[in-house]
Amino acid sequence: MNKSELIEELANRTELNLKASEIVVSLIIDNMKKALLNEERIELRGFGSFHIEYYKAYTGRNPKTGESIQVKEKRLPFFKVGKDLKERINKDGTK
Repeated sequence: MNKSELIEELANRTELNLKASEIVVSLIIDNMKKALLNEERIELRGFGSFHIEYYKAYTGRNPKTGESIQVKEKRLPFFKVGKDLKERINKDGTK
């Protein structure tokens, strides 16, 4: 499911029109981005949580040339699936 499909689904399940649904979905996504940029944890019960992971700088290798390169420290967003969602996905072991 992508963003436009989510907007359509929200409009179909509620009395909101497409424009209002787009505003709601964009507002949620923008606030989630803002929270992660402020290094806040996002928890959606029954779905999962998002948080920032920190990686130290290290010396790596260019796989093509074998040359050593310095990789800067970085932060990356991570998603951890919630227990309920994990159990529902693995409920019967089939696709």
